[in-house]
Amino acid sequence: MKRRIIQTSDGSTTIQIEDWDECYHSKHGAIQEAKHVFIKNGLALFPNQKVSILEIGFGTGLNAFITFLEAKKQNQSINYVGAEAYPISVAELQGMNYVKELDALEYEAVFEKMHRGEWEQSNIIDEDFCLTKRQQFFEAIDDVEQYDLIYFDAFGYRVQPDLWSTAIFQKMFTALKNKGVLVTYAARGVVKRSMIEVGFKVEKLAGPPGKREMFRATKLIP
Repeated sequence: MKRRIIQTSDGSTTIQIEDWDECYHSKHGAIQEAKHVFIKNGLALFPNQKVSILEIGFGTGLNAFITFLEAKKQNQSINYVGAEAYPISVAELQGMNYVKELDALEYEAVFEKMHRGEWEQSNIIDEDFCLTKRQQFFEAIDDVEQYDLIYFDAFGYRVQPDLWSTAIFQKMFTALKNKGVLVTYAARGVVKRSMIEVGFKVEKLAGPPGKREMFRATKLIP
């Protein structure tokens, strides 16, 4: 499918799949969305801790890079696993302007290291951030009680409803530790029902710019 780089409303770039009219990040602001959904309503719940994170859709690396930057502020040590079936190309990576837009030029080498790092291996980004990129379909994820936090950033239900199925959320529930949290930009009723069916406690929260609501789901085992 044809992909092109576009600029979102906050000045940051993303990739659009033209056949689907679907983007890797919100057209209303890629950086704003990432900070609101995954940092404010996810990572910020674990200050001053070691945090193990699974990202569903590593994509452009934006969420991983912002997590790196925010973890520095919150005194967190991060073990980050990014699952991605179709890694982006070098040309697409070069079109991403996140380092500049985040005013993080001192960490430009970190962003590059995240993408240069080998797949299927642990990459030590710095002393407090380990990144493992796994090239796999989400259906193949079989982790058991490994993560404190899941960033569920798959393509939207409109274009890939199978990625939002009860079967997928069962895998997410199994992958989380008890009291672990999953955050996503989605807020569809059918998604909520699937989350509840596998055992999640689901909260509806205010969404990022351009979106009214989002979900946060918590695994609570008595």
